Amino acid sequence: MTYSMTAFARRETEIEAGTLSVEVRSVNHRYLEPSFRLPDTLKPVEMSLRERLKKQVKRGKVDVQMRFYLAQTEAGLDVNLDRLQALGGALDKVRQTILDSAAPNALDLLQWPGVLAEANVDMDQVFAESKSLFDTALKDFLAHRQREGEELAAALRERLDGIETIVAEVRKEVPEWVETFRDNLRAKAQQLSVDLEPERLEQEVVLLAQKADVAEELDRLDTHCQEVRHILKAKGAVGRRLDFLMQEFTREANTLGSKATNSRVTQASVDLKVLIEQMREQVQNIE
Repeated sequence: MTYSMTAFARRETEIEAGTLSVEVRSVNHRYLEPSFRLPDTLKPVEMSLRERLKKQVKRGKVDVQMRFYLAQTEAGLDVNLDRLQALGGALDKVRQTILDSAAPNALDLLQWPGVLAEANVDMDQVFAESKSLFDTALKDFLAHRQREGEELAAALRERLDGIETIVAEVRKEVPEWVETFRDNLRAKAQQLSVDLEPERLEQEVVLLAQKADVAEELDRLDTHCQEVRHILKAKGAVGRRLDFLMQEFTREANTLGSKATNSRVTQASVDLKVLIEQMREQVQNIE
């Protein structure tokens, strides 16, 4: 199964204590690089979420953002009178010492830590719900990566078909090259008024045929195509293996071009390089 390294998922749920939301997104990266942004109240679950992610994802720069909005209950808006009186006494001392100090307004006083009574929140439940929500979002995230991965695999197979077609066409023309070499040598000999002996002619034809022999390159291109198809059916992260094969494809296409003895082979080498480069760009997105 082929997975893409780019994906996005978002989930939100209402719980007794408030609202939890999580976003998971990723882009290409050579290794797995997770980044978590959680509020302080959810920091205790970060390690567990990281472990969950590492079990499912092998490559990519993955950003996870989780938010927790506390429900506004009546208990959450109660004023802690003891705390407020203590704060007022402290402010009186400040004004006695610094006569021109400005008095805070009511909103400033409510924002002082401990003045508003905190709601009684069961954090164990919040932690459990946050893990469950992350698991759901991670499932959506992986499904997105799988859908895109299948599209990438289809694009690769289409290019492989093109490469195999070019290889088959060149292979079909190879037997004709020997006769072409022989005809060209005879024509040149006639132009130069040279009496070319049959044995010498055949020796020259053999030398030219050896220099232009591309059977090995064609065989390796076919083998690489078969290996890519095999890898696309394999489980786990396959992007690096595919990236290596793209280098091998390029090497064979270059060698084929360097041995070209006619415009058809030169054009075949160029067409191969175009298809290989298109595959290489797609492979960069595969996990």
